Amino acid sequence: MPDENAPAVPSRAVSVAVSVLFANPSRGFDEEAPAPACFRDLNLDQIVAAATAPKPDYHLVPIFHTALADIADIRYRQAVFRDAERPEVRAALDAFAEGMQALRANRAQIDKVRYKLEQQAWFLDGVLLYDAAVRGFVEAFTAVELHSAGLGAFRDYLAAYAGSSRFTALAAAAAGLKRDLAAISYCVYLIGSHVHVAPQESQPDFAEEVLDVFAKFKQADAKDHSVKLPDRGAMNHIEASILDLVAQLYPETFSRLDAFATVEADFMDTTIATFDREVQFYLAWLDHIAPVRRRGLPFCYPEVSDGKAVHGEAVFDVALAHKLAGQGDTVVTNDFALAGSERIVVVTGPNQGGKTTFARMLGQLHYLAGLGCPVPGRSATPHLCDRIFTHFERPEIATSERSKLEDDLLRMRDILGLATPASLVILNEIFTSTTLADAVWLSREVMTRLVDLDVLAVWVTFIDELASFGDTVVSMVGGVDPRDTALRTFQLERRPADGLAYAMALAERHRLTYRILKERIP
Repeated sequence: MPDENAPAVPSRAVSVAVSVLFANPSRGFDEEAPAPACFRDLNLDQIVAAATAPKPDYHLVPIFHTALADIADIRYRQAVFRDAERPEVRAALDAFAEGMQALRANRAQIDKVRYKLEQQAWFLDGVLLYDAAVRGFVEAFTAVELHSAGLGAFRDYLAAYAGSSRFTALAAAAAGLKRDLAAISYCVYLIGSHVHVAPQESQPDFAEEVLDVFAKFKQADAKDHSVKLPDRGAMNHIEASILDLVAQLYPETFSRLDAFATVEADFMDTTIATFDREVQFYLAWLDHIAPVRRRGLPFCYPEVSDGKAVHGEAVFDVALAHKLAGQGDTVVTNDFALAGSERIVVVTGPNQGGKTTFARMLGQLHYLAGLGCPVPGRSATPHLCDRIFTHFERPEIATSERSKLEDDLLRMRDILGLATPASLVILNEIFTSTTLADAVWLSREVMTRLVDLDVLAVWVTFIDELASFGDTVVSMVGGVDPRDTALRTFQLERRPADGLAYAMALAERHRLTYRILKERIP
């Protein structure tokens, strides 16, 4: 049995920093954390749902809901991601995960069976699965080079744990019990309607004698009429009763099994169990972006900073890219940059030209960078945001007592009241329910407050005047095919707004320009 005086875990010096989610494990995250308000507008809800769906047992969604507030934690996660991307490290992590999945299946089976001795047998097998998973992981991790502090610290913890007297005693006790149980042999006697169980003694094997007797009648190989009994994974009442009788024949061995199952009920190390779940956050994200990467789209590790000079090269909307990858297509990428006093990107251009996708793309980039994840793009230097605020147009609700304009104003009031200079604000087509004059006036008021806050922002708008608001504003315009200005390229260009050109392009396509109309009128 395990040494009761042995430490339950390795020394504090080893276990002080073994989290793979935080450089400081005391930070943690809220298991009940709701999705941030920006999730739906930025399609992050779709991204997270798709990334976590293949791993429902790990309950990963709360981790994706918890953005990091410390650049050190972001770099810590990025290093773990880089390690996990290496094939030899990924193979070790996958092998460990398979072992732990087998253990979870074992634990689930214990909850299904009804008989105590059967439960104890499954429990013993679970300890042996745990032993194999831990020892296999130590061996695999020892053979690979690790660069991240997170995985390196866990490898040190795991090696110390596997060598501790607590673990070795647990493994030895389980292996000894398994051997002793396997050595038990017994005979079952059916006498009338009664079943008797007795120790197996030197019993003659009548099989050869029976075969010899019937050999002279053999004319050809007989058809096999044997029936394979189904294994339902659980004992029936007859099997359980026989096992109870066997336990009475070997009381010492079964008493040890009972004591082992009682004393070692919580045999799994908490840190190892936590690692098993947390590392799946990294693997889930890498698995999610793999199909997009195979389409030739880049992901990078951004240089996150608390400065306001931001840029992104070949960035794209992850949700859209994943959808198109499933259809065998590729999304269009875009670049952006803010430098010096520049803070706000105003996006104008034709409808269905990629403006809203651009806004979502920039928001996704900043949120995912704040999780420490590889982000879409060839390179990026996003800002470390304290919060991301979004205001996207929503349909009117017939039962609401508020008008759409009133709803827009109240939502903007809340955003401006909560935003700080460290926030990111993303606005998409607001004030569309009022007159152009009122929309221009209201938009300029909101823009003034955003500038005063010194906040980073992206504003998709139909009001071209906002694109030239001041030095803090950068104008980006939805691109069109120069050969046919009615065709969208979905690439945004940094240049002054010129909405009139698109109105003329649409008019020409539909033969509604002044010149064409004049020619058509007799």
